[in-house]
Amino acid sequence: ELPPSHHSATRAAALAACYLSYQRGSPWRGLALRAVRSCRRQDIDGVGHKYYLELVLEDVLDKDSTVNCTAEVLHHLGNKKIAPDVQFTIEGELKNTDEADNVFYNRIKSLEKELVAENIPDNHGNISPEMEPIRLLAWVASGYVIWQNSTENTKFQLAQIKHVKQVKRSDEYLEFDYMILLHEMVSQEIIPWQMTVLWHPQHGVQVTRESRQPKHA
Repeated sequence: ELPPSHHSATRAAALAACYLSYQRGSPWRGLALRAVRSCRRQDIDGVGHKYYLELVLEDVLDKDSTVNCTAEVLHHLGNKKIAPDVQFTIEGELKNTDEADNVFYNRIKSLEKELVAENIPDNHGNISPEMEPIRLLAWVASGYVIWQNSTENTKFQLAQIKHVKQVKRSDEYLEFDYMILLHEMVSQEIIPWQMTVLWHPQHGVQVTRESRQPKHA
């Protein structure tokens, strides 16, 4: 048993929350870690460390909306290139965002010119209402990037969208090219990261490309 505030427990829990947000998120639903209820770590010989977690997640837009969740996170030994295995079960229902998602989808589809924006939130922490779904889409997609690039000794969070540009497509998907800043809480590094994100209300979020960028990017 690890105390819920133990740094290994909070890192594993933060990773699980990012993965969950990627699996279940949308432009109107991002999930964030509210609390760690319990954590148990198992050392599996020759395989790695497995964490058994009980979590409380909150809706990024509606902090009063929470769900309980159990998760298992397996960090593989030694090999930096394998993403951790994550499995989860959500208790209860997540808020339905179908209607808001469809409104956003149709709004972006009907734009005359492709959407371009930068610095979300701005340097004072402000986000304009029409950019909220663009930010949440980045929040959800960054969950994938964080999951793919985490180790037992890292804890990432999306800090800011530096730049986002919509890419024109001939099919029904929306595509956005993001340059984001990830905050790595352990080293306190701020890391620029590029990610290409596809989204469709029926098919969810997909990250088709992601790459760490040099610091001065």
